[in-house]
Amino acid sequence: MHHSIRVGRALVRTGLLLAAAIIVGAAMSVAIAREKPHTSVLSFTMKDIDGTDVPLSKYKGKVILIVNVASQCGFTPQYKDLEALYEKYRDRGFVILGFPANNFGEQEPGTDPEIKKFCTSTYGVTFDMFSKISVMGSDQHPLYKFITSDPVYGGDVKWNFQKYLVNRDGKIIGKYFSRVTPLSPELTGAIEGALKE
Repeated sequence: MHHSIRVGRALVRTGLLLAAAIIVGAAMSVAIAREKPHTSVLSFTMKDIDGTDVPLSKYKGKVILIVNVASQCGFTPQYKDLEALYEKYRDRGFVILGFPANNFGEQEPGTDPEIKKFCTSTYGVTFDMFSKISVMGSDQHPLYKFITSDPVYGGDVKWNFQKYLVNRDGKIIGKYFSRVTPLSPELTGAIEGALKE
Protein backbone atom coordinates (compact mmCIF):
# COMPACT_ATOMS: atom_id res chain seq x y z
CA MET A 1 0.00 0.00 0.00
CA HIS A 2 2.73 2.51 1.05
CA HIS A 3 4.77 1.48 -1.97
CA SER A 4 1.92 2.21 -4.39
CA ILE A 5 1.33 5.62 -2.71
CA ARG A 6 5.05 6.44 -3.13
CA VAL A 7 4.94 5.37 -6.76
CA GLY A 8 1.80 7.44 -7.32
CA ARG A 9 3.42 10.51 -5.74
CA ALA A 10 6.55 9.99 -7.82
CA LEU A 11 4.45 9.79 -10.98
CA VAL A 12 2.60 12.99 -10.03
CA ARG A 13 5.94 14.75 -9.34
CA THR A 14 7.33 13.49 -12.67
CA GLY A 15 4.20 14.66 -14.44
CA LEU A 16 4.42 18.10 -12.81
CA LEU A 17 8.11 18.40 -13.67
CA LEU A 18 7.39 17.37 -17.26
CA ALA A 19 4.55 19.90 -17.50
CA ALA A 20 6.79 22.63 -16.03
CA ALA A 21 9.55 21.75 -18.51
CA ILE A 22 7.10 21.96 -21.41
CA ILE A 23 5.81 25.36 -20.22
CA VAL A 24 9.35 26.73 -19.73
CA GLY A 25 10.40 25.37 -23.13
CA ALA A 26 7.40 26.97 -24.83
CA ALA A 27 8.05 30.31 -23.10
CA MET A 28 11.71 30.20 -24.16
CA SER A 29 10.81 29.46 -27.78
CA VAL A 30 8.34 32.39 -27.76
CA ALA A 31 11.06 34.67 -26.29
CA ILE A 32 13.55 33.48 -28.90
CA ALA A 33 11.01 34.09 -31.67
CA ARG A 34 10.41 37.61 -30.31
CA GLU A 35 14.14 38.33 -30.22
CA LYS A 36 14.66 37.26 -33.81
CA PRO A 37 17.15 39.73 -35.23
CA HIS A 38 15.82 42.37 -37.59
CA THR A 39 17.13 42.09 -41.13
CA SER A 40 15.48 45.19 -42.61
CA VAL A 41 13.53 48.27 -41.57
CA LEU A 42 10.52 46.42 -42.97
CA SER A 43 10.67 43.88 -40.13
CA PHE A 44 9.68 46.47 -37.48
CA THR A 45 6.20 47.36 -36.26
CA MET A 46 5.77 50.97 -35.17
CA LYS A 47 2.94 52.98 -33.62
CA ASP A 48 1.58 55.70 -35.89
CA ILE A 49 0.79 59.18 -34.55
CA ASP A 50 -2.72 57.96 -33.63
CA GLY A 51 -1.33 55.03 -31.60
CA THR A 52 -2.15 52.25 -34.09
CA ASP A 53 0.41 49.50 -34.70
CA VAL A 54 1.76 49.67 -38.24
CA PRO A 55 3.94 46.83 -39.56
CA LEU A 56 6.52 48.54 -41.77
CA SER A 57 6.29 45.49 -44.04
CA LYS A 58 3.24 47.26 -45.52
CA TYR A 59 5.75 49.50 -47.32
CA LYS A 60 7.52 46.63 -49.06
CA GLY A 61 7.94 47.49 -52.73
CA LYS A 62 8.00 51.24 -52.02
CA VAL A 63 10.94 53.64 -51.80
CA ILE A 64 10.97 55.08 -48.27
CA LEU A 65 12.43 58.23 -46.76
CA ILE A 66 12.75 57.96 -42.96
CA VAL A 67 13.10 61.32 -41.17
CA ASN A 68 13.35 62.24 -37.50
CA VAL A 69 11.33 65.43 -37.16
CA ALA A 70 10.74 68.19 -34.61
CA SER A 71 8.30 71.11 -34.34
CA GLN A 72 10.58 73.80 -32.84
CA CYS A 73 13.79 73.41 -34.85
CA GLY A 74 15.49 75.72 -37.32
CA PHE A 75 14.94 72.94 -39.85
CA THR A 76 11.20 72.59 -39.08
CA PRO A 77 10.23 74.44 -42.30
CA GLN A 78 11.56 71.35 -44.12
CA TYR A 79 8.12 69.87 -43.39
CA LYS A 80 6.84 71.99 -46.30
CA ASP A 81 9.42 70.58 -48.73
CA LEU A 82 8.99 67.04 -47.39
CA GLU A 83 5.29 67.30 -48.21
CA ALA A 84 6.13 68.67 -51.68
CA LEU A 85 8.60 65.81 -52.18
CA TYR A 86 5.96 63.28 -51.14
CA GLU A 87 3.37 64.78 -53.50
CA LYS A 88 5.91 64.76 -56.35
CA TYR A 89 6.81 61.07 -56.10
CA ARG A 90 4.03 59.28 -54.21
CA ASP A 91 2.27 58.09 -57.37
CA ARG A 92 5.48 56.31 -58.35
CA GLY A 93 5.68 54.33 -55.09
CA PHE A 94 7.44 56.76 -52.74
CA VAL A 95 6.56 57.28 -49.06
CA ILE A 96 7.89 59.41 -46.22
CA LEU A 97 7.82 58.17 -42.63
CA GLY A 98 8.16 60.97 -40.07
CA PHE A 99 9.34 60.07 -36.57
CA PRO A 100 9.05 62.94 -34.06
CA ALA A 101 11.91 62.95 -31.56
CA ASN A 102 12.83 65.23 -28.65
CA ASN A 103 16.53 64.31 -28.59
CA PHE A 104 18.02 67.57 -29.86
CA GLY A 105 17.60 70.78 -27.88
CA GLU A 106 14.22 69.53 -26.59
CA GLN A 107 12.74 70.82 -29.84
CA GLU A 108 9.86 68.32 -29.91
CA PRO A 109 8.19 68.69 -26.50
CA GLY A 110 4.64 68.07 -27.74
CA THR A 111 2.35 65.07 -27.36
CA ASP A 112 1.42 63.00 -30.40
CA PRO A 113 -1.96 64.80 -30.82
CA GLU A 114 -0.23 68.20 -30.54
CA ILE A 115 2.42 67.19 -33.09
CA LYS A 116 -0.23 65.89 -35.49
CA LYS A 117 -2.24 69.11 -35.22
CA PHE A 118 0.86 71.25 -35.75
CA CYS A 119 2.00 69.29 -38.82
CA THR A 120 -1.37 69.30 -40.54
CA SER A 121 -2.44 72.86 -39.71
CA THR A 122 0.96 74.54 -40.26
CA TYR A 123 2.43 72.51 -43.11
CA GLY A 124 -0.46 70.46 -44.53
CA VAL A 125 1.43 67.21 -43.89
CA THR A 126 -0.23 64.16 -45.43
CA PHE A 127 2.71 61.74 -45.41
CA ASP A 128 2.78 59.09 -42.68
CA MET A 129 3.65 60.34 -39.21
CA PHE A 130 4.47 58.10 -36.27
CA SER A 131 4.41 58.28 -32.50
CA LYS A 132 7.26 60.18 -30.83
CA ILE A 133 10.34 58.04 -30.18
CA SER A 134 13.94 58.47 -29.10
CA VAL A 135 16.48 58.25 -31.91
CA MET A 136 19.63 58.19 -29.76
CA GLY A 137 20.91 57.56 -26.24
CA SER A 138 20.04 54.92 -23.65
CA ASP A 139 16.35 54.88 -24.62
CA GLN A 140 16.98 54.76 -28.38
CA HIS A 141 14.17 52.96 -30.19
CA PRO A 142 15.14 49.56 -31.70
CA LEU A 143 14.33 50.85 -35.21
CA TYR A 144 16.96 53.56 -34.83
CA LYS A 145 19.39 51.14 -33.18
CA PHE A 146 19.05 49.10 -36.37
CA ILE A 147 19.41 52.12 -38.67
CA THR A 148 22.39 53.62 -36.84
CA SER A 149 24.21 50.26 -36.81
CA ASP A 150 23.99 49.88 -40.60
CA PRO A 151 27.50 48.93 -41.84
CA VAL A 152 27.48 51.60 -44.58
CA TYR A 153 25.07 54.34 -43.46
CA GLY A 154 25.20 53.91 -39.68
CA GLY A 155 26.54 56.26 -37.05
CA ASP A 156 24.76 58.57 -34.65
CA VAL A 157 21.86 60.73 -35.70
CA LYS A 158 23.37 64.23 -35.64
CA TRP A 159 20.26 66.44 -35.45
CA ASN A 160 16.58 66.79 -36.35
CA PHE A 161 15.57 66.16 -39.97
CA GLN A 162 18.31 63.63 -40.71
CA LYS A 163 17.10 61.49 -43.60
CA TYR A 164 17.58 57.84 -44.58
CA LEU A 165 16.63 56.55 -48.01
CA VAL A 166 15.43 52.94 -48.14
CA ASN A 167 14.97 50.92 -51.33
CA ARG A 168 12.00 48.78 -52.30
CA ASP A 169 13.48 45.78 -50.45
CA GLY A 170 13.91 47.64 -47.16
CA LYS A 171 17.69 48.19 -47.51
CA ILE A 172 19.16 51.54 -46.47
CA ILE A 173 20.79 53.11 -49.53
CA GLY A 174 21.48 56.68 -48.40
CA LYS A 175 21.92 59.00 -45.42
CA TYR A 176 21.40 62.76 -45.68
CA PHE A 177 22.16 65.21 -42.89
CA SER A 178 19.76 67.97 -41.85
CA ARG A 179 21.22 70.60 -44.18
CA VAL A 180 20.40 68.47 -47.25
CA THR A 181 17.00 69.87 -48.13
CA PRO A 182 14.21 67.53 -49.26
CA LEU A 183 14.06 69.03 -52.77
CA SER A 184 17.84 69.16 -53.28
CA PRO A 185 19.16 67.52 -56.48
CA GLU A 186 21.28 65.24 -54.27
CA LEU A 187 18.22 63.71 -52.62
CA THR A 188 15.74 63.86 -55.51
CA GLY A 189 18.32 62.27 -57.80
CA ALA A 190 18.79 59.39 -55.39
CA ILE A 191 15.02 58.95 -55.03
CA GLU A 192 14.55 58.89 -58.78
CA GLY A 193 17.33 56.32 -59.12
CA ALA A 194 15.71 54.12 -56.45
CA LEU A 195 12.27 54.42 -58.08
CA LYS A 196 13.68 53.16 -61.37
CA GLU A 197 14.98 49.94 -59.77
